[in-house]
Amino acid sequence: MPSPRLFLSGFLLDQIVGDPQGWPHPVIGMGKVISWAEKKLNCGTNRAKRRNGALLTLLLVGGSFILTASIIAGAAYLHPRLGVLAEVILMSLTLAGKSLPKAGSTILKPLQRGDLPEAREKIGWFVSRDTRNLSEAEVVRATVETLAENYVDGILSPLFYMAIGGAPLAMAFKAVSTLDSMIGYKNERYQDFGWFAARTDDWANYIPARLSVIFLLGAGGLMKLSVKQGYQIWKRDASAHPSPNGGNPESVTAGLLGIQLGGVNIYHGEVHHRAEMGDPLHPLTWRDILACGRLIRIATWLSFTVLLLALIAVNSF
Repeated sequence: MPSPRLFLSGFLLDQIVGDPQGWPHPVIGMGKVISWAEKKLNCGTNRAKRRNGALLTLLLVGGSFILTASIIAGAAYLHPRLGVLAEVILMSLTLAGKSLPKAGSTILKPLQRGDLPEAREKIGWFVSRDTRNLSEAEVVRATVETLAENYVDGILSPLFYMAIGGAPLAMAFKAVSTLDSMIGYKNERYQDFGWFAARTDDWANYIPARLSVIFLLGAGGLMKLSVKQGYQIWKRDASAHPSPNGGNPESVTAGLLGIQLGGVNIYHGEVHHRAEMGDPLHPLTWRDILACGRLIRIATWLSFTVLLLALIAVNSF
């Protein structure tokens, strides 16, 4: 468990610096390892694929934890302040507190200019659905869904694990999340190989996803949105989401903003229907991306503050 000062420093560094384009990032390295290993191990019988996928997950998650702890210990061996600096930097690299709202703004800006083709292209960077023929409302829906879900994956879950086990545990979670984003799909290629990675991601996000309901409702209250409506939509619609976790932040966000998420998506030419969440109290427009971005930023600071206070309380004993 890190000191409150370390936790604060890691969070603030992410808020100030974020993920500068072109800088090395652990997730890029994880992605290269996963791509290489998938080509070597995703073969043979279905049973062999499942075994190999589980092995890859355990090795990458455990390896990320050990490597991160070793880097911090090695830096501290050279000088205690280097150890502190290494942990602060590694903590910040697990967070998307600055980069997630920035991603939303890359789609918001072309919509504000009326440039739908550019907005379609930009949202295609962040979602796996086909985006070439999306309407403006569908681009907005995809963006809000992405922001809401990634508040858990990219901000709250790393903060949660960082508060428990510092940079090593937060980086181990990052490995879980990266594995799920690359091989955790229910299709012919990854159905067996990625099953354990997908389940591990579900387990790792289980508590943070439910905490997100509290923080998003709190942020909604600070924005003077209808907390009652957000809670009611969460209670009614969250369980309809195909993910055991994704429905929590998405349904609350839909309720707070008075919009409807879910519906028809197209993946590789195939039409899929995701259960609707929320009521369409007004048509989806770029203003909903703006409101969602504010909601995520406030929820980020709220969740950080609560976890920091919890750390201070624990460290005072």
